[in-house]
Amino acid sequence: MVAESPFILLLADSFSLRGTSAYTLRLAEQLPQHGFRTQIVCPCARMVKGDHRDELPIEEYPHLLTPVLGQVVRRWLLTDLCEDPPALIHIQSRHLLPSGTWLSKRLGCPFVLTMQDFLQPRERLPFSEVWGHHIITVSEVVRTELLHRAKLKPELCSVIPTGVDVPAELPRPIFEPHRTPVIGTAGPLETVKGFTYFLGAAQRVVAADVAAEFLVAGAGPEEANLRRLARELEIADRVTFVPNLLDLSQSLSAMDIFCLPSLRQGLGTLMLEAMALGRPVIASDVDGVDSIVRDNETGLLVPPSNSEALAHRMLELLRDPFRARRFADAASQMVRRDFSTARMAQQTVAVYQKVLGIHHAAVA
Repeated sequence: MVAESPFILLLADSFSLRGTSAYTLRLAEQLPQHGFRTQIVCPCARMVKGDHRDELPIEEYPHLLTPVLGQVVRRWLLTDLCEDPPALIHIQSRHLLPSGTWLSKRLGCPFVLTMQDFLQPRERLPFSEVWGHHIITVSEVVRTELLHRAKLKPELCSVIPTGVDVPAELPRPIFEPHRTPVIGTAGPLETVKGFTYFLGAAQRVVAADVAAEFLVAGAGPEEANLRRLARELEIADRVTFVPNLLDLSQSLSAMDIFCLPSLRQGLGTLMLEAMALGRPVIASDVDGVDSIVRDNETGLLVPPSNSEALAHRMLELLRDPFRARRFADAASQMVRRDFSTARMAQQTVAVYQKVLGIHHAAVA
């Protein structure tokens, strides 16, 4: 516990249906319990509803990331922060790294960056080791690739998995009698998330004449294409699309099986949330997923881009609910032990304390 209450600025992207947004909100909830005062700054927080919007210190600075207006907004933000400067800036997304570095230099405070996913093929990371004192990655595979691509010192990066809320009581049981099982997926509707393979698998399950409904929760650029594909596959009457909500707990609770058909995945926050709710998971065997899913123990793994393999696994669990419940119980216990928000906050606080200690020593 720190003696005073250092001010941590959480510099975030616009809130959306992504693990980064949930990560920021959960950090802001947890940090005051460790003696830190927080402020979330973002371009847009319209999707943050209810208790979060009322209780958390969120300030919107529209156009912060736009090329021309962004420069004006950034100076406006700097002026506001000069009245109450942060001890440390925690940049929540690499897209905000240039703005965060600019603020860090002018405020004379260090920054920490969290990397949730991978750099694009030709993307560079403009990381200043003068002001940037640490990078948090959400999985070992993200850390390994980042060290290789950005040529950073290994001691600059550490792994702190995203934490999720674990309910005191699980929602309705899965595979209730006299209820058609629901197989679902969720996330930003983008090509890399592999939702076309989910729908391809759904068609095969329907063709096998096994009772099941399908749910796709989220929104994004691929929504229209996915709806059209469902019609072309003649399964539109069996697939429900749920709107883009920041809190997907109701949608996850409605599922009996959760699928993560991603082609690339840093960790899989929504999959962790489904596990925390006692839902068995089937996931693509890519990147950081195997740090969560142990095949045939805490879930099932399938090759990416393979609708046939995904459908086979769906049918396995539909035909053996006892096995599905066994996976769900093991996964729920693992999430409670290794992926709680409290654990994430404790590890993040340790990084803050180390960075602030180094910075204060350097200033002295």
